[in-house]
Amino acid sequence: MRTPVALVHANRLINHGPTVLVTSAHAGRRNVMAAAWSMPVEFTPPRIAVVIDKSTFSRGMIGASGTLALNIPCAAQADLTYAVGSASGRDEDKFARHAIETFAGPELGLPLVAGCIAWLECRVIPEPHTEAAYDTFFVEVVSAQADARVFSAGRWHFDDTNRDLHTLHHLGGGVFAVPSRVISATPPD
Repeated sequence: MRTPVALVHANRLINHGPTVLVTSAHAGRRNVMAAAWSMPVEFTPPRIAVVIDKSTFSRGMIGASGTLALNIPCAAQADLTYAVGSASGRDEDKFARHAIETFAGPELGLPLVAGCIAWLECRVIPEPHTEAAYDTFFVEVVSAQADARVFSAGRWHFDDTNRDLHTLHHLGGGVFAVPSRVISATPPD
């Protein structure tokens, strides 16, 4: 039943965290890109690691401003997520092209994507080596908001009644998975 997996796809075996839309703004321009590689690294203060490739337009804006926002899209936004992850902001204004409605973040004023189910404004924690060598940015969350229909009391609440609001998990090539069945473990004795 086992079959080898090409090392280029090995990360997909463990990358089940939600896809995020990274928004940034600097010098009168703004951008949105999709990122599949982000993860929490600290509880207090809340810190996250996110990979932003050197070749992206967002990378320069984030480096210059020292800020970014992580928007968590839902199943209803799969096409949008794939579209903004497939084109560069150097070539077009993705907000205009895809008619993306935004609102200003409460702490940093960054563009936040309407229709998402969670939003985190973040300040970059400068780590020149990891940024240069691994394209990994460490950020501190300075504001967080979530859609109460699917997140409250510090937990996600996914069920059959809110399927369009479930998180997206990128499997590669524009294919996403969503939580299909949530189970609760029995607490240990």
